[in-house]
Amino acid sequence: MRRRQFIVLLGGTATAWSLGVRAQQSALPVIGVLSSASLTGQVSTRFREGLKAGGFVEGQNVKIEFHRASGHYDQLPVLATEMVRRRVRLIVATGGLVSAMAAKAATTTIPILFVSGFDPVKMGLVASYNRPGGNATGVSVYTTELVAKRLELLRELVPSATSIAVLVNQNNAFADVETKDILEAVAQAAGLHLLVLKAGTESEIEAAFASAVQQRADALFVSGDPFFTTRRPLIVALAARHALPAAYPWREYAEVGGLMSYGPNIQDSYYQVGLYAGRILKGEKPAELPVHLPTKFELVINRMTANALGITPSRLMLLRMDKLIP
Repeated sequence: MRRRQFIVLLGGTATAWSLGVRAQQSALPVIGVLSSASLTGQVSTRFREGLKAGGFVEGQNVKIEFHRASGHYDQLPVLATEMVRRRVRLIVATGGLVSAMAAKAATTTIPILFVSGFDPVKMGLVASYNRPGGNATGVSVYTTELVAKRLELLRELVPSATSIAVLVNQNNAFADVETKDILEAVAQAAGLHLLVLKAGTESEIEAAFASAVQQRADALFVSGDPFFTTRRPLIVALAARHALPAAYPWREYAEVGGLMSYGPNIQDSYYQVGLYAGRILKGEKPAELPVHLPTKFELVINRMTANALGITPSRLMLLRMDKLIP
């Protein structure tokens, strides 16, 4: 065989192989991830680990497309509609109830997996926890149900606090469910004064802290909004600058210097979503997959931050604590 003919044949083989790979990749089932903010590296890794445990590896037998609103919650319906137009096999709605509701409004046929801090039955995402019905199921991380407990723990850690600043995202249409329906009732029963501070951008977060100091807040309560989670280094730094003892929903806050957190392990929740994604891709129906509930809630305290604020946790609190960060 002549050299030129061999090169042409080799080139044709390579092209055919490349086209074959592309065709194979285009035929892979697509998981569309609809995120109100953005998945952190650890959360994204745990989701992929759960997916792998269910028999699916990105790039081999499944494709993952990320659609991020980056804090602009009004873009979620547009992104969800685009995913439906692209006929993804499954929508994973991350970053709270806002994403789940946008996905639910966009389709009644494509399976939806959500991670929500609100009661999914009350909010109409599913018919019941055990038999979701419809096309959605997922993980309920009990954010709203734990509000009272987290406020109680903050008071135990800072017993002198009577005025509590509450940071909520004004761009989240469901923020009032947490503040008006739960926090205000708990605060009234405990004789506390709440200062509700609304912020939807980084500059507004800084302004909210300035307002908390101006109004002489004794402590800070940060809601479980995903926009705040992605801005946790900023929020923790501002709390330290203004010497405000603060309670957070996830241990990731305490790990970057936040005083205290109480809630489920959010990374484990995304692992569970990955497992469910694998089961759905294999043919199971969301209607028959029970909404997963966390079985363990972590109390985490950052000792260095507590020392800087002159706070000494009680012996009882130390005994109940799951992790003490040096």
